[in-house]
Amino acid sequence: MKAFFEGIQSLFVDFLFAPLDYFRHLELENWWGANIVNFLLAIVCLCAMVYWVKQLQLHEKNGEENQDTTAHSFLK
Repeated sequence: MKAFFEGIQSLFVDFLFAPLDYFRHLELENWWGANIVNFLLAIVCLCAMVYWVKQLQLHEKNGEENQDTTAHSFLK
């Protein structure tokens, strides 16, 4: 059983976290390059939020949005 958990440890430490080790060492040389993953994540989240707000506006414009506070039975 110990070998099983050591195998899982080896998988994560030696293979799956290797790119993160690269970024950790890159930070000493280039801060912008080391944080590229954070920037990409922020851009994806921003795009998702813009899409979500546009969809909300579209449903609001079509009159499909029910803003009555009693829309759910537990809010009566």
